[in-house]
Amino acid sequence: MLMIKQAVAQLSKFYGTNCPYDIASQRNILVLFEMLGEMLGYFNTYRRTKMIHINSDISEEDQRFTCAHELGHALLHPGVSTPFLRRHTLQSIDKIERQANQFAAELLIPDKLLLEGMSVYEAAAICGVPEEVANLKNLPKRSFWNDEQSYINL
Repeated sequence: MLMIKQAVAQLSKFYGTNCPYDIASQRNILVLFEMLGEMLGYFNTYRRTKMIHINSDISEEDQRFTCAHELGHALLHPGVSTPFLRRHTLQSIDKIERQANQFAAELLIPDKLLLEGMSVYEAAAICGVPEEVANLKNLPKRSFWNDEQSYINL
């Protein structure tokens, strides 16, 4: 899944941030906070308007991770109807859920922390990424960026 790592690097570089809220805003994706019961969040499109729905009753850390996860769906799976994100789906074997989790881990855990010697689990804890998905973060290599590659249509 090096492609997701490269896509996130390209996205972060283009927008100058790894904040999922800022990227969603710049991509004209509405982020809505709602009472969703047991659900953490979900992504949908209605009349060509893309929306990320986030549970307003969960912690800010969980909201940020949920936004990153749903942003992953918005960018990687724009035409797919995605299921609601629940705590038990963090370890899902479903391909699109795993990809959205990896996207969130790549976006929220900066390579710099790992290059400085921090373990992926220590970095995940600092960055608000659930331990269950921290292992989806690809360890950084010194040089993986190729400006000519394009994985997400910016």
